[in-house]
Amino acid sequence: MSVEFLYPEFEVIRNDNRCIACRVCERQCANVVHSYDSDNGIMLSDETKCVNCQRCVSLCPTRALKIVKSDCTLRENANWKDATIKEIYKQANSGGVLLSSMGNPNPLPVYWDKILINASQVTNPPIDPLREPMETKVFLGKKPEMISRDENGKIKCDISPQLELSMPIMFSAMSYGSISYNAHESLARAATELGILYNTGEGGLHEDFYCYGENTIVQVASGRFGVYKDYLEAGAAVEIKMGQGAKPGIGGHLPGTKIVGDVSRTRMIPEGSDAISPAPHHDIYSIEDLRQLVLSLKEATEYKKPVIVKVAAVHNIAAIASGIARSGADIIAIDGFRGGTGAAPTRIRDNVGIPIELALASVDQRLRDEGIRNNVSLVVGGSIRSASDVVKAIALGADACYVATAAVLALGCHLCRTCQSGKCNWGIATQRPELVKRLNPDIGSKRLVNLMTAWRHEIKELMGGMGINSIESLRGNRLMLRGIGLNEKELQILGISHAGE
Repeated sequence: MSVEFLYPEFEVIRNDNRCIACRVCERQCANVVHSYDSDNGIMLSDETKCVNCQRCVSLCPTRALKIVKSDCTLRENANWKDATIKEIYKQANSGGVLLSSMGNPNPLPVYWDKILINASQVTNPPIDPLREPMETKVFLGKKPEMISRDENGKIKCDISPQLELSMPIMFSAMSYGSISYNAHESLARAATELGILYNTGEGGLHEDFYCYGENTIVQVASGRFGVYKDYLEAGAAVEIKMGQGAKPGIGGHLPGTKIVGDVSRTRMIPEGSDAISPAPHHDIYSIEDLRQLVLSLKEATEYKKPVIVKVAAVHNIAAIASGIARSGADIIAIDGFRGGTGAAPTRIRDNVGIPIELALASVDQRLRDEGIRNNVSLVVGGSIRSASDVVKAIALGADACYVATAAVLALGCHLCRTCQSGKCNWGIATQRPELVKRLNPDIGSKRLVNLMTAWRHEIKELMGGMGINSIESLRGNRLMLRGIGLNEKELQILGISHAGE
């Protein structure tokens, strides 16, 4: 028997004076951490299986449980950190690539937290959003350079197809298969009630959700899963996924264990087969090739729907965005390196890509310098955590933001980062029927609506404090931002002054 080098990361603390051996924890844990010792009438815990999803803690009726991080540590070494050593142990044991879920957890700079928002005082008084009009509606798509009128003096309104949002937020791409049917239903219903959009991800669109088409973005990825004419026509927009923030430069992989039932039919692949999206689109090797696909999708949808191109935030993102803006795309979506994922190679997730704040600022400035900013709208994602992040993103030049991790947190996710296992105890990142039913779409959609409603109120308050009454007046208004604790190069890229200037 080989030596087990890894001590459990978490410890289950059970208060025996409170525990009534009701076995709720046993029934609720998909990882089989808890078990009942019938001989002694007590509950036992196998801590090696605990992922700290907090399901047992939340549902214990007597509050007899808590999960704590183990204080068993390896000898300190500034170069060989505890996490690095443990990852080597895992790979030496398995011989496999390490997989991780959710976004990059490392303590790298979060520029949102180093940007402060201006407030009006006297000469430009603040606006009270409760008593004065405040416009949060946005339109995404190509805008004309100027107003034009016909021979009768009436404004010409024949512009490119636009997406209308009640607020500058959309639910980002999460595919059916990576998340459950109930999670998708929650997102679709919430987007419809809020007057925004949600994104199918690359897993196709379940037939039950075609009724939400006006609030749906359908995605076309390299694997082309579930893509056919009716699918393209069902959504309000079509998104070409070239990359995502959590794993730039590589494709997607949904394990065959999740390709079951409706997931198999929706993706149009056999049950049990791995859904592998290649890293590149095999018909795209240049901006000209991308333009061909953009025009093909527009042709397939009779030029009635805007086309989005989604890319990961990487070092030369400004040049990439410049090319995309000339490809005929209506919207560019940029995903930063903290973007979430159902599964990604750990090394890729934690070391590839750049922060969305720097990518957004550089892209917006490049498009303005080239005089093509109105050719496209910019949507950004990758750890948009609050209404203030949204406001800062718009002031840096975004038209709207994608949120995903915040949305699944609203559904009950506890960021245990084991989505790839398919054992989500909260019914979100799983296809196991007994787990899926734990997420009630009635409750899930209501929580999403509550979250976005709260953010909309906060966005209005923040804009009102700046003396701004519309998203359009905020977009690209970097004078409303100041940096703190940033060096000159960071301030230059962000295009903002330091606090106090």
